[in-house]
Amino acid sequence: MKKFDRVIVFDTTLRDGEQSPGASLNIEEKLLAARQLAELGVDVIEAGFPVSSPGDFEAVKTVAKEIRGPEICGLARAIKGDIDACWNAVKHAKRPRIHTFIATSDLHMEEKLHMTRQQVMDRAVDCVRYAAKLTSNVEFSAEDAVRSDFNYLCQIVESVIDAGATTVNIPDTVGYSIPSEWGEKIRQLILRVPNIKKAVVSVHCHNDLGLGVANSLAAVQNGARQVECTVNGIGERAGNASLEEIVMSLRTRKDLLV
Repeated sequence: MKKFDRVIVFDTTLRDGEQSPGASLNIEEKLLAARQLAELGVDVIEAGFPVSSPGDFEAVKTVAKEIRGPEICGLARAIKGDIDACWNAVKHAKRPRIHTFIATSDLHMEEKLHMTRQQVMDRAVDCVRYAAKLTSNVEFSAEDAVRSDFNYLCQIVESVIDAGATTVNIPDTVGYSIPSEWGEKIRQLILRVPNIKKAVVSVHCHNDLGLGVANSLAAVQNGARQVECTVNGIGERAGNASLEEIVMSLRTRKDLLV
């Protein structure tokens, strides 16, 4: 079965889920959870953010060494030092993945990054190209994609695919979108980006308006083939799309969704 003929379940319970208020997992707890996720049969486990602390680096490294079945992924900002730390943690996996990200909305670029559009474009391409020298399995996320200028979003997605990204993730970082808008955005992105078939289109939807699952399913209906989610929808603020709701929706209504 080709990778585009199914929906890839990317579980980020051990990374984004750990950003739930008061949540913190030690190495043993992460490993226990990873074993259960592998038993469930998720396709990708995002085990953590290796550069964030020595403890998280060791936790991701341990999961990469001991868990077989799913791909093991680590998160990295579009900074070469982050990417090096990520690779040194996940390289022990049979199927490692580097997931790098940078914000693409004007609000985030101006107020958080203090960078221009061209600077962000250059950084994204440079870091994806750098990560692709370490592994052929590179995911790029355009943080705050939902509020990004759409033409610019299409340009940066095309550019990072050319640089070696094999998955392009379109996040609703602040849980702002609604299903009709989000589904159309994914549909138009797939139509507008000429090299889009060289990568898997992914979505990562937050639940601030209670629409994380609905937005994820709207994206799948419009061509997304990876969904990022967490057990019980845990995560920062109001949480993420729920793993179990996504999976059961896909299973129960595959006539409409896949």
